[in-house]
Amino acid sequence: MRTNQLMKYTLFVSCYLFWVASGLMIAVGLYAKLSKESSAVDTLLAEPSLLIIVVGVLTFGITFVGCTGALRDVPVLLKMFAGVLLVILILQIVAAVVAFLFSSLVMDKAAFLMEKAIINYRDDLDLQNLIDYIQKKFECCGVHSYTDWSQNVYFDCRVSNPSLERCAVPFSCCIWEKKGILNTMCGYGTQNLKAWKAEDLIHTEGCLEKIVTWDCCALFSCDVNLPDQLHHSEKEQHKERTWTVKGRTLIEPLTLLSKRETNTNPGKKCN
Repeated sequence: MRTNQLMKYTLFVSCYLFWVASGLMIAVGLYAKLSKESSAVDTLLAEPSLLIIVVGVLTFGITFVGCTGALRDVPVLLKMFAGVLLVILILQIVAAVVAFLFSSLVMDKAAFLMEKAIINYRDDLDLQNLIDYIQKKFECCGVHSYTDWSQNVYFDCRVSNPSLERCAVPFSCCIWEKKGILNTMCGYGTQNLKAWKAEDLIHTEGCLEKIVTWDCCALFSCDVNLPDQLHHSEKEQHKERTWTVKGRTLIEPLTLLSKRETNTNPGKKCN
């Protein structure tokens, strides 16, 4: 049987590129794993270096079969390569269906793993870099909110905590200007603040909700800025009006002012 040369070399080049990339992934994962003195994380899903090694090994093996089968015109290897890709596609579809049907269980498991990562934040450098990257990338903090960082012994808000980082959050939670200077102490004391005050300094939304929202927006093209608009309106409710009467400064929140105005105008209703 005559082989189409264009398809043959297209398949070979594609597999070869992924083969080289997987080899680099294995090398990076091994270097990250061996360079650490000890590991404080005992699960595969929460250990970035182990995860990179496993994915790299699987990709290396699959693409090696594809490269050899395409270059040497071995039908058995090509059928194995096609079969493995088909199995991976089926597993992805099944995983998507299961995640949709059991979304609450998936969310609970994801929240559990993220909370465990927060607890071990200072104990594993790779995990720390991964969390910082996620929080900076998605502009979030913690699992559900910035107060989740109290689960970490260094950021715990209890009075008995002797850490200098008590009631703080990592610097990756902070809101940075494009030309701002990196201040690793920017999150100190922010857990003591209310959300509408803290959001001027740090990102207060949890990463789990942000990631889920980003995933939904990637699939259904939804509005990503909706949570920011809601937080902005919540912050506006806490603004205050100040004025001076007989040398004394009086302050009245707009929320109380709006209630007073509503009571004085009973005929005016909101739809």
